Parts: sequence; C-alpha cells; structure tokens
Amino acid sequence: MCRFLESKGFDVTYLDVDERGLVAASDVEKAITKKTVLLSIMYANNEIGTIQPIKEIASVAKKHKIAFHTDACQAAGSLDINVKNLGVDMMTLNASKVYGPKGIGLLYVRKGVKIKPLIYGGGQEQGYRSGTENVPAIIGFAKALEIAEKGKQEENKRLSALRDRLINGILKNIPRARLNGDVAKRLPNNVNISFKGIESEALLLRL
Repeated sequence: MCRFLESKGFDVTYLDVDERGLVAASDVEKAITKKTVLLSIMYANNEIGTIQPIKEIASVAKKHKIAFHTDACQAAGSLDINVKNLGVDMMTLNASKVYGPKGIGLLYVRKGVKIKPLIYGGGQEQGYRSGTENVPAIIGFAKALEIAEKGKQEENKRLSALRDRLINGILKNIPRARLNGDVAKRLPNNVNISFKGIESEALLLRL
C-alpha cells in the first residue's frame, strides 16, 4: 500500500526498528513533518511476535493532530484491541487470525475521521464500501472474535507457558541458537529462532 501511495505522489517515511524489532515513539515523533497526514504501525508482528508501543505512538499522533492507524490483525485474540484504550483513529482486523471465515476483514474508523470509499456505488457500509454485504462472513467474524476475546486470558496463559518452555529448551540445548524479537514484548503464540551455521533448507529437511 505504501508503494502504491508513493506511485501517486505521496512521500512515505519508513522507520527502522531496533534489534528487538521495536519502533520507538520518539523516532516516530522525529519523523513527523508539516506534511504528515497519517501514521500507520503494525500492532504485533506476525513473524517475530514483537508488540509495538501503540499507546505511546497514539499519544504522539494526538499531540500533532495526525490520524493514527494500526494493523491489529495479529493482535486479535491475544492483546487489548479496545480502540479507546489504545487511542487509535483506525484499526484493521482479519477474521482468519481468530479462526473466523477467510476473506473478510474489519476497518474501524473513529467518528470524525474522513476517508475515501474503497468502492463507489450503492452506498453500503455507510458509503465506505458499496456492494452487497457478506452477512454470513460478517456474523462468523463477529462470533469468532467474541469467542477469542472471551477466552483470551486463559489461552494466553496456556500458550505463554508453552512458548517459554520451547524457547528455553532450544536456547539451552542447541548451540548458536538465537531468539529473534523481544523477550517480554512478544505474542504468547510466537517463537522465532535463528540457527547459525546451517542453511534453512537443510534444517527443514532434517526436521
């Protein structure tokens, strides 16, 4: 999407992350210019599991009166996705990440934030996306999200214990293994390890 915006004449700033995959709110603030109209940060990374400081970044966005969007697809079912708690203006979610129907997503837009429609025509979805709504998928998504949110604390506790057991076992018993991402600020269902001195294809074949 950012590449597409650049092709339309927009200037896009890409921020670096630290060795744990974290974006600093201070770096976000330094990158803001008088022309900045939108900040977009992934809440939790789907590969290395790093959880970004969304509340801190939201405070920066609010301070400079800039719209703030977060991709929370990987966070649903594990983290707090209450938009008021986070302070975000827009949030995207994906049903398949919480065992809901594939092919449907969700975009939360705070009242007062103006965006252009994705599809023009009949005016469905409050004019944001015209076309007949996929009601079964919408209901399935809502139910899956309800179930995920209801059992979140218990499931996080179960998964975190398994995650930590696997990480500790690998790092203790396999030389030159390294954990990628942050130790504490990571998703409960994520383990990402690098093994030095072996090709990934060879490792997969051996496994």
